[in-house]
Amino acid sequence: MKSTIQSAFQSDQFSEGMQRRNFLKYIGGTVSVMAVAAACKKDNNNNNNNGNNKGIPLGSDDIGILNYAYALEQLEAAFYVQVISTLYSGITATEQSYLTDIRDHEIAHREFFKSALGAKAIPALEVDFSSIDFGSRDSVLGTAKAFEDLGVSAYNGAGHLIKDGNYLLLAGKIVSVEARHAATIRDMISNGSFADNTVIDGNGLDKSRLPGEVLTIASTYLKSKIDASGLPTS
Repeated sequence: MKSTIQSAFQSDQFSEGMQRRNFLKYIGGTVSVMAVAAACKKDNNNNNNNGNNKGIPLGSDDIGILNYAYALEQLEAAFYVQVISTLYSGITATEQSYLTDIRDHEIAHREFFKSALGAKAIPALEVDFSSIDFGSRDSVLGTAKAFEDLGVSAYNGAGHLIKDGNYLLLAGKIVSVEARHAATIRDMISNGSFADNTVIDGNGLDKSRLPGEVLTIASTYLKSKIDASGLPTS
């Protein structure tokens, strides 16, 4: 257990600020970590491509859902790492601080899934950000808004597919952080737009998307091909 959590702290991409924070504040308690690790040891699914021309298989059941979340966290983390590495023109100190915090949270989420899934984790995905102008505030924040809204809807849409209550609790903790990101980015673009009707339905609930729809949208930014055919549908 100690090595599982420590490995998530030791990413060389973590800022000093993130290292000083309580990592588990963002990802849930050690019970959730133990539950994920135990399930991964029992799962016999091989998550390497192994010649599958459909792409990298996510796996099945709860492990497949966790790998699905891991894939999305890889994409978001890679985006924000690039954002902070090549700051857009005219960025303010406040904006840089917000985006750095979001980067650190996404790295924390990514490293958590990687460490907890262990040998059952999908490999590192190759991204394609050629459509993004990282020197433009509008391009960066517009893409960040799309990623954060997509992430929230993805966790919401996957919730009913999760069988283990510990995993559902974990997903709930992560999606609440993603929703904070989405609200922050939206207000950076247009103050007061954090919960407009493009993301909130008539019942005051966040909208949701099923994995197939989410991965179709995400594929625009991925060179790696993902096979989600093993994921549960109900």
